[in-house]
Amino acid sequence: MAIDEKERLRRWRLILGKQDADQGSEVEISALEGQDLGMDQVLEALYDNERTGGLGSSAPNVSRWLGDIRSYFPTSTVRVMQQDALQRLNLTQMLMEPEMLEQVEADVHLVASLLTLSRVIPEKTKDTARMVVRKVVEELERKLAQPLLQAVRGSLNRATRNYRPRQNEIDWDRTIRLNLKNYLPEKRTIIAERLVGHGHKRSSLRDIVLCVDQSGSMASSVVYAGIFGAVLATLKAVSTRMVVFDTAVVDLTDDLQDPVDLLFGTQLGGGTDINRALTYCQQIITRPAQTILVLITDLYEGGNSQGMLRRAAELASSGVQVVCLLALSDKGAPSYDKRHAAALAQLGIPSFACTPELFPDLMAAAIQRQDLNLWAASNEIVATRAEQ
Repeated sequence: MAIDEKERLRRWRLILGKQDADQGSEVEISALEGQDLGMDQVLEALYDNERTGGLGSSAPNVSRWLGDIRSYFPTSTVRVMQQDALQRLNLTQMLMEPEMLEQVEADVHLVASLLTLSRVIPEKTKDTARMVVRKVVEELERKLAQPLLQAVRGSLNRATRNYRPRQNEIDWDRTIRLNLKNYLPEKRTIIAERLVGHGHKRSSLRDIVLCVDQSGSMASSVVYAGIFGAVLATLKAVSTRMVVFDTAVVDLTDDLQDPVDLLFGTQLGGGTDINRALTYCQQIITRPAQTILVLITDLYEGGNSQGMLRRAAELASSGVQVVCLLALSDKGAPSYDKRHAAALAQLGIPSFACTPELFPDLMAAAIQRQDLNLWAASNEIVATRAEQ
């Protein structure tokens, strides 16, 4: 349906803002009224702050602005504007007052900001900050936990199914379903050409190590990795460890029972020493052939690059299935060290970014020892190639 001229000019006025609209626009500021005028004012406070002075330094101004944008815009737009406010206006004070924090629309990026500021958030705000983080974590768990559990359980079942069972190991339900085509009506029986047995019970069928870069650029990846680690830790069939690093290495495995505690155990920011992190992972891996090491980093190594590549090569040659995720987020193509990614590819270690929605399928493919470069290609993910 065609937009009439007045509506077209109204929209351009809201897009351009007062200063640019006054330079040759046919729409005067008086043409905006009611909700349009209020919407224009909150946009001007954020995006024309060089001219207007922004939101001011007083807490009431910020608090009022937070309330206004929620009344004028949908949740998805509110989150973008909050993120822009933090970056453009340095409004860390938004996160320092519990009254303001309660008004903020929570998402992964807000959680990442709170974790970055966790060491300086005042005591009066810490409980509210934990409440906000828990709310986001629980929402993400509801969305992501079931697909991950189903994918991992299914791949483990396929990996342990026994087709030459002893009599006491026969899984009669699966055996009957597999041989239904061999039903003999006259004898009212099934000829079991193939037997399916239960897999042998073991304490854990796979060991999974999540080794996560907690430098500032990896903030969203840390949040998602923490949630996935907590979900994996609920599975008895896998042993899950969570290691985070900057220039130091911290093992957060004991915090996996509560992802909020785990996330507040991270310290976003700092430098990057991947070599040190891989050295620690070498020490804790006891069953290389049964271990999947997921290294989540953009590969901007601040430590010993040659040592990092040597450790990675040693892990891969020992039988550990190593995969490098350049990002675990929904932001699209990440910035990463292409030279290091190509060197890992030369060692047979796939390197690519992965969205949270695809992570369950990635873990299932890894458990089944599929070619992860082919898996990435089938999911239209561009994996780094080895240098020729």
